[in-house]
Amino acid sequence: MSFLIQQTLLFMVPLMIVALAGVFAERSGVINLALEGIMIFGAFTGVLFVRTVQEIGLFESAYLNGNWGALQLFEILAMLVAGIMGSVFSLLLAFAAVSLKADQTIGGTALNMLAPALVLFLVRIMVNQNTLMMFKGDSAGWFMLKKTTFGFDKDADLGFFGNTFLNKVYLATYICLLIYIILSIILYFTKFGLRLRSCGENPQASASLGINVYKMRYSGVIISGFLAGMGGFVYALTSSNCSANGDVAGFGFLALAVMIFGNWKPLNIAGGALLFGLFKCIAACYSTLDINGDGIFWLKEVGISSNVYRLLPYVITLLVLTFTSKKSRAPKAEGIPYDKGTR
Repeated sequence: MSFLIQQTLLFMVPLMIVALAGVFAERSGVINLALEGIMIFGAFTGVLFVRTVQEIGLFESAYLNGNWGALQLFEILAMLVAGIMGSVFSLLLAFAAVSLKADQTIGGTALNMLAPALVLFLVRIMVNQNTLMMFKGDSAGWFMLKKTTFGFDKDADLGFFGNTFLNKVYLATYICLLIYIILSIILYFTKFGLRLRSCGENPQASASLGINVYKMRYSGVIISGFLAGMGGFVYALTSSNCSANGDVAGFGFLALAVMIFGNWKPLNIAGGALLFGLFKCIAACYSTLDINGDGIFWLKEVGISSNVYRLLPYVITLLVLTFTSKKSRAPKAEGIPYDKGTR
């Protein structure tokens, strides 16, 4: 059961944080279909930062001496770099949607097409292969928190809670959960959040109260880009051994589905991310999933084709959206370019 919870968290957290990225953009009035592309770009820049720092040897002594505090700082810096570059990439969408008043759906689709092509092009130039990986070691060796990290013996029994949340986990998972809570509070309980949401509901009324709609929409998209870029790197770190190949397994589109299923509300999105994360976990780990801890991998032994398990997250996505999308209420001004002259 500990393994199931750990693996579900690994898939759930990137979905949550990227779905929240979509909420910030769309609550400001800009449709962000580019979450997939921003995730891909964020994963690439985060992995590139890790690889470059490893080549320089900046944290080499920390790795050799087992200085886990320094290595966690390294991980946080990589998350920040990925988030910042995600914000920079999202400015393309903000400029097209807010300044040029272009079609937001087309703009997001264009970025989704640009990101994987650009990443693969850069990866081929840098390493002459299709995947950018760490310069040395793997993500578990450099960044994963284990029992020994906290001074416990390798064979020590930490109980259910300790084995689940303190052994073989990534600090990035808990940082993302903390950021999710803080930004959800900011969105609903601060003046900034109220102004942002008002621009997605009635921008003309917001402007009449002195709110700069352009500025708020840029802010929403930039925050969205930061979260999506960071989420892309966290996905690469925890699920792809800190590698980038121009693909995030459709997590950006799954995050959009989670956002719609959650009705653009953080608490509902967390529940939706848990559901999708669970099925994504089953799809990825069904052959090694020991649910009861009895050594029997019954999902593997029932004889169902592996392709069925891999299809599960996407089939569930279609089913959930089929039955819930009619009840979803998107921000009223979402996707509508703001025009000062319109009332």
